[in-house]
Amino acid sequence: MNRNIVCIGAGYIGGPTMAVIAKMNPDRKVIVVDINKERVDAWNSADYSLPIYEPALVDVVKEVRGKNLFFSTDIEGAVKECDIVFVGVNTPTKMFGKGAGRASDLQYWESTAREIKRFANGDKIIVEKSTLPVRTAAAMEAILNDHADYEFTVLSNPEFLAEGTAIKDLLEPDRVLVGGPQTPSGIAAINEVVDIYAAWVAREKILTTNVWSAELTKLAANAFLAQRVSSINAIAGLCEATGADVDEVAKVVGADSRIGPKFLKAGPGFGGSCFKKDVLNLVYLCESFGLHTAAEYWMGVVKMNDHQQERIVSRLFKEMFNTLANKKIALFGFAFKADTGDTRETPAGTVARLLADEHVRLTITDPKALENAKKDMADLDGIVYELDEYKAVEGADAIVLMTDWRHYPSLDWQKIFDSMRKPALIFDTRNCLDGAKLKDIGFKVLNIGK
Repeated sequence: MNRNIVCIGAGYIGGPTMAVIAKMNPDRKVIVVDINKERVDAWNSADYSLPIYEPALVDVVKEVRGKNLFFSTDIEGAVKECDIVFVGVNTPTKMFGKGAGRASDLQYWESTAREIKRFANGDKIIVEKSTLPVRTAAAMEAILNDHADYEFTVLSNPEFLAEGTAIKDLLEPDRVLVGGPQTPSGIAAINEVVDIYAAWVAREKILTTNVWSAELTKLAANAFLAQRVSSINAIAGLCEATGADVDEVAKVVGADSRIGPKFLKAGPGFGGSCFKKDVLNLVYLCESFGLHTAAEYWMGVVKMNDHQQERIVSRLFKEMFNTLANKKIALFGFAFKADTGDTRETPAGTVARLLADEHVRLTITDPKALENAKKDMADLDGIVYELDEYKAVEGADAIVLMTDWRHYPSLDWQKIFDSMRKPALIFDTRNCLDGAKLKDIGFKVLNIGK
């Protein structure tokens, strides 16, 4: 078996993961392939205008691109050249037919499996990187292993990256998980993949399981994290009603070693490509196995998240004299979190649409996500997109801060206040600004959970 690696899919999973694997395994050739030529061209661009923004990603790509990391649209050639094939294609929520709105849409994954089978020139280890429903590996094996000449061993190696810290997460992971068949050939394949990560990850942090446990673990981990976000946001509403401070509550609750402080930050709700999709996938799996009470439990996590965005607009409506029509509102931040340009399932998108329903004159500003915002909101007329925050707020009645970009607290808020229509309101849904200072300037300040 050769040591070459190919990843099919040059998106948020494939690009950063393979860049770090290439950096830490200089003796391996790593190829990232995608059918999207525009995306591949961006990965290969001379000025490193990569198709995704992730802190430190450019530095890693500069170090290894053209040496042992290559980006290509030649899927056939790459599959023939490599014996270890990672699959990182998109698995969005299915929006049609059986399981619509909950199940994963596996059409891209299945077509990829058939391509691997068609192009293979020898035995291959297939590594699932996409988040997939439990027992997907069995379906992949069924497609691959009726090949007349070659054997394919399917493993699950789910990613546990957080956008905005993906490179750090890859270089310093809490754990790496590799699941596979508990057979001699399966265990040998697991060890091949373990060796890739062992180049820089301590062996005790590389966990191995059967393939079904690995597939379920990714869904479970994201569901548990999403549950914490919805839980603290449920408490935030109660804090607003009673005069409690959600940050104080979260600090004390998080001090309990059994609970811990992470993901207890109240805000507009979770977004991104994983949490909602994975929780809904878990809901669908529970329903499929007749576990209806469990399905309702996990569905509650999603409903609470949706409610949080509706509550933001309802509170804004009430505080602005029960009408938002024809008022100018500047949305500060559209990415679902700071340090990424990703807008998939962003809370800002839901809030923007709810505001548009109220006939608001909406201006959106974001340092990294404006192009994605334009695509996401393309069906709505009249939205203004402005990179400069100071221009975005001119004549605005209110600011709704949706993404906690680090430079927002250091903006000249007196200058911003002076350029707005009075009374000037700011709704800090991330609780990241100095509320007392803003009030001294003259702003009316709203916070989540306060």
